[in-house]
Amino acid sequence: MARPHKQATDTGDVFQALADPHRRQLLAYLATGERGVQDVAGHFPISLAAVSQHLQILHQAGLVTRREAGRRRLYCVDPAGLAAVRTWIDGLARFWESAVDRLEAHLDDDAGQ
Repeated sequence: MARPHKQATDTGDVFQALADPHRRQLLAYLATGERGVQDVAGHFPISLAAVSQHLQILHQAGLVTRREAGRRRLYCVDPAGLAAVRTWIDGLARFWESAVDRLEAHLDDDAGQ
């Protein structure tokens, strides 16, 4: 059974988790499918303890899910965890699109005078 993760309280949790390049690489690797800690650790040039710690941070930020399979812990990407990032980026995109539209209108007004 998948173990629920703590919901990220704000985008800060997610961005802090994504700030580390190892965690971004781990997330990209897990996007290819569910993996056990040993498998993940064998794919990266960092210690098993470091991989476990990075996975725990990703889990706490809501970016990966974890389930127990016997004595193994299996991790996979939780796309819903990236919703805060998408919302933040979409807000920035709307702001800049609006700013560019206003600038174009202003320049058009100046060119018409």
